[in-house]
Amino acid sequence: MADADHGGGQPAEDFGATAPGGARARLRVARVGLWLIAAVLAARQVAAVLGTPRGERLTDLETWVGPNGVLHVNGSLYDSTRFTGTPFGGLVLKPLTRSAEQALGWGWTFGTLLLVVALGVIAARALPRPVSRRTALLAAPVAVSLLMLSLPVRSTLSLGQTSIIPVLLVLLGCFTARGQRTSGLLIGLAAALQPTLLLFTPLLWCTGRRRAALATGVTFAVGTGLAWAAMPHDSHRYWVHHMAGAGLGGPADDLANQSLHGALLRLGLNGPLEIALFLMLGAAVAILALRRAVRYFHDGQLLLAVAITGCAAIVVSPTAWQHQLLWVLLAVVGIAGTRAGDRYVWPVVVVLVMTLPAGMLLPDMDALHPLRDNLVLPAALAAATAVPFLPRGSPFYRSPKPTAYAPAASRARFRHVPLLPSLRRALTRPNLLLELLLLRVTYAAYSQVRLAAGGGGNSAGRGEAEEHGRQIYDLERVLHLDIERWANHTVVGIGWLRDFLDQYYTSFHFFVPLAVLAVLYRRRPGDYRWARSALGFATLLALVGFWLYPLAPPRLMPTLGFIDTVHGVQDFSQPDYGTLTALTNQYAAMPSLHFGWSLWCGVVIVVLAARWWLKVLGLLHPLLTLASIVATANHWVLDAAGGAVVIAAGFGLTYVLQGPRARTAAALAQTGSGAAAVRDRTAR
Repeated sequence: MADADHGGGQPAEDFGATAPGGARARLRVARVGLWLIAAVLAARQVAAVLGTPRGERLTDLETWVGPNGVLHVNGSLYDSTRFTGTPFGGLVLKPLTRSAEQALGWGWTFGTLLLVVALGVIAARALPRPVSRRTALLAAPVAVSLLMLSLPVRSTLSLGQTSIIPVLLVLLGCFTARGQRTSGLLIGLAAALQPTLLLFTPLLWCTGRRRAALATGVTFAVGTGLAWAAMPHDSHRYWVHHMAGAGLGGPADDLANQSLHGALLRLGLNGPLEIALFLMLGAAVAILALRRAVRYFHDGQLLLAVAITGCAAIVVSPTAWQHQLLWVLLAVVGIAGTRAGDRYVWPVVVVLVMTLPAGMLLPDMDALHPLRDNLVLPAALAAATAVPFLPRGSPFYRSPKPTAYAPAASRARFRHVPLLPSLRRALTRPNLLLELLLLRVTYAAYSQVRLAAGGGGNSAGRGEAEEHGRQIYDLERVLHLDIERWANHTVVGIGWLRDFLDQYYTSFHFFVPLAVLAVLYRRRPGDYRWARSALGFATLLALVGFWLYPLAPPRLMPTLGFIDTVHGVQDFSQPDYGTLTALTNQYAAMPSLHFGWSLWCGVVIVVLAARWWLKVLGLLHPLLTLASIVATANHWVLDAAGGAVVIAAGFGLTYVLQGPRARTAAALAQTGSGAAAVRDRTAR
């Protein structure tokens, strides 16, 4: 398999003669920078592991080789279910002794780190030909960085697991081994450590690598047989009693088990029905995945074929713990989508699923729990059976359908605008799945940063927030803007007005911006990108404000006599707002994004709406929001001013970086073309 048509690490020097000197220099700088990033990420992971107190780091390794570790205790390895490896894995690890434990911790961590680097380099060199010079130089550090960020590698480093070794053995057997027997030997050793990797045997056989397939089977049988001869009782318990490891390391229905078996158990199935369904579905997945893998192998995409087979191994395994899920990340090499705008969906989905916790990708809603609890499994299933990866013969493999862009404006209001002309205004609609996914991740990150800005809780930083509240109140009195108490007490005395403003405050903050974005996405995609970018920049600037200036709103200033009309009377040291208490920082008041987002909606509606009554509604929304945040004692007037500033800065940054919005740029380009034509006619 090693001599199949793949990237094979075409030397970067082969490209050097044709690349301009400036381009070569920029590529060298980019390459060094990416390797520095990879080194920083690696150092961070090592520091996180070795900086953890003894007893909390390398817990699996300690379980195996510690003073009472299962590898040093007479009896079965599986008495406590703490050892999850195969008997062959236990046989290999048994020589490790307690006397070497301290050195072993450091050695194991740095050794695992080197294995990760080797894995990234081999995967980068295995990219299918032809590859550009930029890809050849930059793929390796990017691959290593992604591996360092991935949850499986982080879990492997912190637990002291061996799950990197089978993946590396398979890649070595596929891409570096010389001769089919050597290739089969390496893959057979990987299968002896992780039995579901025997799926590579039919892949080898069906792709004409029959000697390698036979060597894989023989190596697996010999390794397993040696372990059975040395540890017959353990081998019987692992292969017969535990069904090739099922139930080891924790209950099979644990959330960490991302195999099909674990998902079926979490869905409430059990007993013979669950086993029969698991076997049938697993067989169907394996057959379909192998057919796809063989097709992509013959297409010259060997790394993708290997990744598809590895993803199928995850699905059909009785247990697939987090540290064993690295195959999904390798599937990022597949190219899906005929449009340029769709090309990024699959790699972004894979990277997010493999680097972020499920809580950041999906909200905590009961209806989404089945998907949220099994998030890696759908990604593995999709890679193995469903994602329509493009063959290299497709006309869209190297040249997807281009994105339509607005013409560059021939003139702008300011000389150096846009600062980033490469970020041209796209006219086509972006991919909806990608937009929704990035929106969710951005909002989850925004919520975490907003909460952290207050010290991680509502009681943290109370004194500083109240001192800032007094500063704002004093400044408003100097400016004669201190209308909050008058408005608050006036509204409290008018029941219907109080109910209306309370409802407006709680309901329209998210609904109206999402509605505006949805309408723009459907009917004005070019303007959608402009408006979305402005909102994103404004929200990032607001996070900086929350971090630098925690501020108590009027309702949390106990000496000023404000009435919290929305939440009721509160304990100021421990405010209780139901589920919001654990999710939001109540001292993130400056700037007010309630007003800022409403002002963004108003500006977008006024600029883009064609009908006068829509423009009026657009103007009313920020005015009503201002009334609601002040009258309900949730914000100071100056908070609203801060919200207006960040929104103005958001639109300003969007203009400075990308220039005028798409329609304006097109009009300016057309005007410039017309003026040039007039000048030409005059010159004649």
